[in-house]
Amino acid sequence: MKTKTLRKNKVNVVTLGCAKNTFDSEVMMAQLKANKFDVEHESQQDDASIVIINTCGFIDNAKQESIDTILRYAEAKQEGLVDKVYVTGCLSQRYKDELEVEIPEVDAFFGTRDLPRLLKTLKADYKHELVGERLLTTPSHYAYFKIAEGCDRPCSFCAIPLMRGKHVSTPIEQLVASAESLAAQGVKEILLIAQDLTYYGLDLYKKRNLAELIERLAEVEGIEWIRLHYAFPAGFPMDVLDTMITHPKVCNYLDMPLQHGSTKILQSMRRGITREKTETLVNTIREKVPGIAIRTTLIAGYPGETEEDFQEMYDFVERMRFERLGIFTYSHEENTHAYTLEDDVPDEVKRQRADTIMELQSGISYELNQQKVGKKLRVLFDRIEGDYFIGRSEFDSPEVDNEVLVKKSEGYVRIGDFADVEITSADHYDLYGKLV
Repeated sequence: MKTKTLRKNKVNVVTLGCAKNTFDSEVMMAQLKANKFDVEHESQQDDASIVIINTCGFIDNAKQESIDTILRYAEAKQEGLVDKVYVTGCLSQRYKDELEVEIPEVDAFFGTRDLPRLLKTLKADYKHELVGERLLTTPSHYAYFKIAEGCDRPCSFCAIPLMRGKHVSTPIEQLVASAESLAAQGVKEILLIAQDLTYYGLDLYKKRNLAELIERLAEVEGIEWIRLHYAFPAGFPMDVLDTMITHPKVCNYLDMPLQHGSTKILQSMRRGITREKTETLVNTIREKVPGIAIRTTLIAGYPGETEEDFQEMYDFVERMRFERLGIFTYSHEENTHAYTLEDDVPDEVKRQRADTIMELQSGISYELNQQKVGKKLRVLFDRIEGDYFIGRSEFDSPEVDNEVLVKKSEGYVRIGDFADVEITSADHYDLYGKLV
């Protein structure tokens, strides 16, 4: 029996996983709104008659979170608290047949490129004139900015090509128009995302064309920061660094997942690069762009990773002193090349190794942060929390990196505005300062 009144034309979009999923949800929401649906992102009211869950299928933890979320809404439908439940995204793309059998309460499952079909199911039209339009779920001053879909890389551990398909670049003109639209809405920072930024343009322009794209985006009035996420080290286009130096709008920041510090493991991962070449690349990037913040991610417990391999990765992290670093434990994904290998590192050892790396990184981060004390940074303020205005410097991406905290009692700044901050103290992952 229904216990509340549902709004018949209201859609609640629930997003799981990475920023690329966030982008896809925002595009979907713009289409729904244009079709006269009342649409909300992760609605707190719980009065929507339709729920669309945009799932992640990347690694075990993400898959489990997606399944738990689907089951929660399937149960809500059985209790009459929701009329329709639809599932889209990576998990749905990869396991549609199994999910249909296991969770029959879901009204329909859709893949990562099925937006027109999903809209048709809702008796809505896919409006081509809305290409590039989104309903932002982030704070209004920054937006994730997807420049390509899919991936052509053969990494042994990764299931993304199975879920997202081959690499497809979005044309420069279309991206510039999207950036202009975002700037008109008040967006000041765009965070470039793709499965592999550095592959951008090879399919359309027969060359790596990321540098030209960045130059064109830097010309868009109103966009003040351009941030680069998910670069691939093998074949890195060095002209991107020239663009970074030339254009003040391009943040001195690069997110480049390196995955490991052992050549043996990198070769098994099919990364197309050795540890030695990786070190040379990182050193070259730092020489060309002094002061750049490099964020990377690593994997602990890949099949065949011995104590010696792990020690090699540990020493690599200790030497390279990355400004930002995260680490995953290896997830044994079916239909990937690594699935043919024995998942021979116990879960407990994987977690132990990941914790050991993060303990090392915590110390490195603390030392690097101490060097910023007494310096002045330009900060973009994201939110207010407790007694603090909280923002980020150009060296930090939202939700994953360091933050800059300024006491409310020491001055006022508007959320979404830039301000100069003198850093007065620092801990392992946060900086504290006062407005200049």
